[in-house]
Amino acid sequence: MQTNLSEAAKKLPRAEEAESILRSCVHCGFCNATCPTYQLLGDELDGPRGRIYLMKQMFEGGEVTESTQTHLDRCLTCRNCETTCPSGVQYHNLLDIGRDFMEQQVQRSAGERLLRTGLRNVIPRPGLFKALLSTGNALRPLMPATLRAHMPRQVTPAKPRPQVMHARRVLMLEGCVQPSLSPNTNAATARVLDRLGISVSTAREAGCCGAVDYHLNAQEAGLDRARRNIDAWWPAVEGGAEAIVQTASGCGAFIKDYGHLLKDDPAYAIKAARVSLLAKDLVEVMRGAELERLNVKADKRMAFHCPCTLQHAQKLGGAVEDVLTRLGFQLTAVPDAHLCCGSAGSYSITQPVLSKQLRDNKLTALESGKPEVIVTANIGCQTHLDGAGRTPVRHWIEIVEEAMG
Repeated sequence: MQTNLSEAAKKLPRAEEAESILRSCVHCGFCNATCPTYQLLGDELDGPRGRIYLMKQMFEGGEVTESTQTHLDRCLTCRNCETTCPSGVQYHNLLDIGRDFMEQQVQRSAGERLLRTGLRNVIPRPGLFKALLSTGNALRPLMPATLRAHMPRQVTPAKPRPQVMHARRVLMLEGCVQPSLSPNTNAATARVLDRLGISVSTAREAGCCGAVDYHLNAQEAGLDRARRNIDAWWPAVEGGAEAIVQTASGCGAFIKDYGHLLKDDPAYAIKAARVSLLAKDLVEVMRGAELERLNVKADKRMAFHCPCTLQHAQKLGGAVEDVLTRLGFQLTAVPDAHLCCGSAGSYSITQPVLSKQLRDNKLTALESGKPEVIVTANIGCQTHLDGAGRTPVRHWIEIVEEAMG
């Protein structure tokens, strides 16, 4: 694709990257075949190829309107198109650059600005989020169904964590909303890894991974959170921690991108690259372990929902399924497993209509094999799917921990 960036676009910090990505696109349209929003809406501008055209027009000095903003906002950033693309177009990076540029040119409504500011000020703060969730639970009978759908039906209390005692040690990101929405997930992880001879520790100074700010177009705020996490983890990294484990694949995908996003930061480029290299989804630690040590007695018929951030961003599709099968669990077939569930970070709040359609379609596919429980690897997907009030949805590691002898 030939490009001719405007003078304004040439001044962008990532202008060369944007131009390189644009030129790698060959207009084939294979991406539309697996784009969830294109499948729902059937509009070329609501598929990756159309959005690329819109961004090209914007970078070349063309008109940028509220319509442009709407089409870019509707993208889930599921990265399914990247899995499909034969040319290796790094669409998500182009979208990040395009959304940031667009934000400078199109003023959002007061309501949208308030919503996005509220999300950015609540979600990354575990204490505030927990307080608001507790208030919401107390008022649950009075709340509209749309709000209740964003709250867990049942919260499993965290079990005690084992002491740090093994020579093998990993760090673990606690997360923002997961300690309130699913507090036992990380505790179960620590107990399972302890059985495998791996001790889990946390860095209290580490906070939100930065994805919430970054994907709501407050990109510098997101990178500042990344820098704070790197500082918090660095002593343990230098002390020999073998991995930084995430139990939420959305956080993991973003942390694995620290090295790319901070490659031009002279103070953090080297450290960010090292942190990205150490970042591991839980399944990456589990799949190389001696799983027989867990003495699992598998008795559940399950459907596994593979989050987009696991299969398309981290390229770990099939990894959790393999671990669960090795442990003896019976997994049901899931049609169209590559498609997004509609959670996509804050998408379920900013695009509720599309998100609900995608959720209902995904649940129908997951329930087609009549599982007792649906398991997943990302807290956003877990809460979003469970909010429909249908088959229970939990993190897969909790089911493993409960089945240990």
